[in-house]
Amino acid sequence: MFRRQDDRYVATFAVDEARVLRKVASEVVGLLTDGFDPADPVVGRLFPDAYPDDPAGAAEFRRYTEGDLKTAKIDQAGAVLAALPDSAGGEVRLDAEAAEAWLRALNDARLAMGVRLEIKDGTDLGEELDDAVAEDPTSSRVFQLSVYAYLGYLQESLLNALID
Repeated sequence: MFRRQDDRYVATFAVDEARVLRKVASEVVGLLTDGFDPADPVVGRLFPDAYPDDPAGAAEFRRYTEGDLKTAKIDQAGAVLAALPDSAGGEVRLDAEAAEAWLRALNDARLAMGVRLEIKDGTDLGEELDDAVAEDPTSSRVFQLSVYAYLGYLQESLLNALID
């Protein structure tokens, strides 16, 4: 999908792909702004404790870093929203800085979805998707697992374009 073209990273998105990416990025922004709940497991995954064995140290670290990290994550999701074609689909052209922001935003979106979908390190995504389709091919889980897989594909594609 992404390819390097001179000093840019370029991909063409269909209308539905752009719509899904816009929704995912908007949901990440919502989670980090109005919906920010430190008790939410997704927030815990996006902002893990720096010192898991030292709750006081972790709280102190969080106090000094969480605001900047949250702002950076919102800005990264905003970079995705800003670069996406409007409503018709089309081409995205990223410079190196925007490509890095996209990688981080895609990673955050995948982490958030992974928590909600209960994806673990050893989860076979193909098997999960096959099971969900067998259970109910029209379920929201099938759609969500497909989006999760798509985000992984985009992330890998962009990363490969960056290292080429």
